[in-house]
Amino acid sequence: MSKHKIYTMSFASVYPHYVKKAEKKGRTKAEVDEIIRWLTGYSQEELEEQLEKQTNFESFFAEAPELNPSRRLIKGVICGVRVEDIEEPTMQEIRYLDKLIDELAKGKAMEKILRK
Repeated sequence: MSKHKIYTMSFASVYPHYVKKAEKKGRTKAEVDEIIRWLTGYSQEELEEQLEKQTNFESFFAEAPELNPSRRLIKGVICGVRVEDIEEPTMQEIRYLDKLIDELAKGKAMEKILRK
């Protein structure tokens, strides 16, 4: 999938997949939302507004109230690429989120996922 296609996809179209991945492993939608809020600075209400508006990924991250500085502590491989080595900012933000959801699905404690 091209970068452009990912950026123009609505965040809301992928969000249910994040939730499903978590729930399949006994985690919750509330935990997925907590991760997204931690990463982006959106409140729950703002997150729900973004989902309703069908905001695309590029705008979702560009409009984020405050990207968490601790997200730079997220390391590892997602889709065969080291997240810390991704140079394109929006793609890196998308992959940070993917990595956090993976960690949730793998049973990691929320404290560790949220880099506390």
